[in-house]
Amino acid sequence: MKTAIVTDSTAYIPQELRDSLNIYMIPLSVIIGGETYQEEVDITASQFYEEVRSQDKLPTTSQPPIGQFVELFEKLSKEYDAVISIHLSSGISGTYQGAVQAGDMVNGIDVHTFDSEISCMVQGFYAIEAAKLANEGKDVKEIMTALHDKKTTTRAYFMVDDLSHLQRGGRLSSAQAFIGSLLQVKPLLHFVDKVIVPFEKIRTRKKALKRIENMLEEDVKKGYFLQASIIHANREEEAKQWKAELEAKFPEVEFTISYFGPVIGTHLGEGSMGMGWSKKVAM
Repeated sequence: MKTAIVTDSTAYIPQELRDSLNIYMIPLSVIIGGETYQEEVDITASQFYEEVRSQDKLPTTSQPPIGQFVELFEKLSKEYDAVISIHLSSGISGTYQGAVQAGDMVNGIDVHTFDSEISCMVQGFYAIEAAKLANEGKDVKEIMTALHDKKTTTRAYFMVDDLSHLQRGGRLSSAQAFIGSLLQVKPLLHFVDKVIVPFEKIRTRKKALKRIENMLEEDVKKGYFLQASIIHANREEEAKQWKAELEAKFPEVEFTISYFGPVIGTHLGEGSMGMGWSKKVAM
C-alpha cells in the first residue's frame, strides 16, 4: 500500500524538506487590507510582518475551502492507495474538519485524518515522521499508531508580548486568568484539550524562555532522544542565539529553528517566541 502524507501550511515545513519527503501541503490564508494571501504560497513570514506594520487593522485568517482538499485527494488517488492528512488543532481552526469532510467525498482512496492538537513546527514533526515512515513502506495503521504514540511525549510552550491578538481573535481560552494583570507580564501559554490556555504568568521575557528551557531539561532527563524546534515571530537573531545556548547545554537534543507564519502570527503577534519538542521516532 502506498500512502501519501498531507499537512497544512501552519506546520511551516520548509518547501525543500516537503519536496524531499513527498509531503503535500494545503495552505491557509491571511487577509490583509482586503487582500487574500495563501501563506507559504503568496506571502512569506517576513513579508507578512512588514506588511502588517503598515496596516491600521489587524489581519484576519481563513481555513482552506473543502474543495481544495477534494481536488488534492482526487489527484493523489491516481498514485496512492491512502492519505494521512495531518492538521493544526481542531480547537483553533476548522481545517481538520474540512479534511474529514473532504475525505468522505472522495472515492478511490482511503483518507485518514490526524488532529495534531497543536500547530507550527511541532505539527510539522508529525508530518515529517509520518512521511519518513511512509517512505519506508510502513502501512497506515503503523504510521497512525506512531503518531498517536508521539503525542504522549509532545510538549510546546510559547510566550506572547501581550494577549490582545489572541483575545480579539477568539483563540485563547481562560483569558480571564490574565486580564487586569498584563502590565510587564509575559504570558506563557500552551495547548490543553486542543485549545490555547494560560500556563504561567512570568515577569520578563528572559525568565519566560528560561522556564521553557527548564521544562525541556525535565524531559531530557527521561532519556528520550528529543527533537526540538525554537519558533519565533520575526525574531530570528534571538532564536539563533537561544539555539546556540541550548545546543551547548543539551547536545543530545536535535534543535531546529522555525517561525510563526502569517496565519499563526496573526493571532500571536510579532515578537512571540516558543519551543516545542517530542521524542523522535523515525530517523
